[in-house]
Amino acid sequence: MRFTRCHMVYLWYRLTTEQRIGFKGKYQEGCNCDIREWREPSQRDVQMEAGGDTAAPDPGDAEDLEDARLPSEEAGECGGVQEDPPDPENGRLEETGSETKDQLPDLLSPLSPPERPSYTCGLWDPTTSESSSMGDPESGSGGQGGDPSDEDWRSKRKHVFVLSEAGKPIYSRYGSVEALSTTMGVMTALVSFVQSAGDAIRAIYAEDHKLVFLQQGPLLLVAVSRTPQSAAQLRGELLAVHAQIVSTLTRASVARIFAHKQNYDLRRLLTGSERTLDRLLDSVERDPGALLLGAVRCVPLARTLRDALGALLRRCTAPGLALSVLAVGGRLVTAAQERTVLAECRLDPADLQLLLDWVGAPAFAAGEAWAPVCLPRFNPDGFFYAYVARLDATPVCLLLLGTDPEAFHDMATCRRLVEEGMHSLGALRALAEAASFSTAPSTNAPAYSVQAVGAPGLRHFLYKPLDIPDHHRQLPQFTSPELEAPYSREEERQRLSDLYHRLHARLHSTSRPLRLIYHVAEKETLLAWVTSKFELYTCLSPLVTKAGAILVVTKLLRWVKKEEDRLFIRYPPKYSTPPAAPALPADQAPHNGSFTGL
Repeated sequence: MRFTRCHMVYLWYRLTTEQRIGFKGKYQEGCNCDIREWREPSQRDVQMEAGGDTAAPDPGDAEDLEDARLPSEEAGECGGVQEDPPDPENGRLEETGSETKDQLPDLLSPLSPPERPSYTCGLWDPTTSESSSMGDPESGSGGQGGDPSDEDWRSKRKHVFVLSEAGKPIYSRYGSVEALSTTMGVMTALVSFVQSAGDAIRAIYAEDHKLVFLQQGPLLLVAVSRTPQSAAQLRGELLAVHAQIVSTLTRASVARIFAHKQNYDLRRLLTGSERTLDRLLDSVERDPGALLLGAVRCVPLARTLRDALGALLRRCTAPGLALSVLAVGGRLVTAAQERTVLAECRLDPADLQLLLDWVGAPAFAAGEAWAPVCLPRFNPDGFFYAYVARLDATPVCLLLLGTDPEAFHDMATCRRLVEEGMHSLGALRALAEAASFSTAPSTNAPAYSVQAVGAPGLRHFLYKPLDIPDHHRQLPQFTSPELEAPYSREEERQRLSDLYHRLHARLHSTSRPLRLIYHVAEKETLLAWVTSKFELYTCLSPLVTKAGAILVVTKLLRWVKKEEDRLFIRYPPKYSTPPAAPALPADQAPHNGSFTGL
């Protein structure tokens, strides 16, 4: 097992003066990294976050990090935030603080010049990692062979690792987990060392990289990134990965397995789930809206048709049915929930998004399926039983979630009733038109063009309404148009995603949250705005002036207000009443349970 200078520097500050004398010799004898000569570490060598969700551990640096320039075109290419001096011709960033009102101001104060963060550290070099012998490498979606010395593997902007407390590899976003076992062992040793001092490691900032650690029971999740994402955003991705694992096994099962055998190879139980995790991380890169905003996206649909489909789901019920969901291309059409269990519970958008991603897997592309699934935010220790079916050989998907493991045939009967009802309503044809289905099987999510807004200069936006009364039990939702030129290429979409992540991190900074950010870059102008009624991120043409941007945003808000009944489920459908047995008392309720409100 090898410790590089990044690890040694951190250990140095944990030692007493007497211990440091012997540590020099041990370091020179045992260090196998590129730095051969000993030098006295300084406070500039390492930056480590031991608690909190701020972008850096030192509160005194919060102002500097907030004032850091948004990534330019070059930053989008390399994935990290550039530290070059600001170029006045490249763009400018203007912002208002949290005291900004809900109205757009006439003047926006200019941003102070950026400053370089004061701490840097050398990152462990994958080229020197020892790789174990391997047969058929288990590669991620990147198709890498698994050798950390491979240039393609090292060029990836972000890596995600999952391992056990004992250092047993479970998942790697790219490459073979067998070849990365040594690297994962170093991660485990570092976490264990910090824990032995009564502390918990949360993040390491090293040059242009961030290493974010997340301990969830016996599982350790690590993200190594050189994207503009903040540590909090990376931690959110790790939580989503952990939720995906729990949805397959449940938290109680994972804890029980490792309590019995600490070095158990969990991959035996997750066979086939690697691709699901790959798709999850790919979707975050391509379409960050759901994870950033903590909301789900609905299919744009006429309210009358959506209400009719909701009423249809309420009529077509079965014993033990807890939730009925109609979805297309990973987006929600409508849902109906059961009244009789846990009346005060609300479905978390992360759980619903997990279900929407789950039913979008190729395994459910045709026919019907019956499988257990856990909703981690609702009850991480119990299973529901899910019936999934594609309707009439289209991407329209019906998900029926119940508590009875023997209810497959009842769910299948319910599915036939829903399908017949949708035919009579003409809903399948309407959804096909909304999704722009082709004659070939398609997984394209239904969307609309940004041209529908009628605001010249507007290229893309993310909009999340916040003015939703609690008594409506409304599920958090957002809307956005499909990406069009000039964001047709993958690298351009990735660059826009990076900009959205950067804007979101600055708006929601724990040290100095903002209400409004206006940024002019070389290829686009961006405006992010948070009020008590909405959260909005817009991408505009670089030729749009500040006054023009205000006009575009005003027109966009008017259009969203006009179309909100089509874009969102404003009034959730009432409870369904399936022919089930009377509800049990709370102390006798089944352990897996279900929910009542969206």
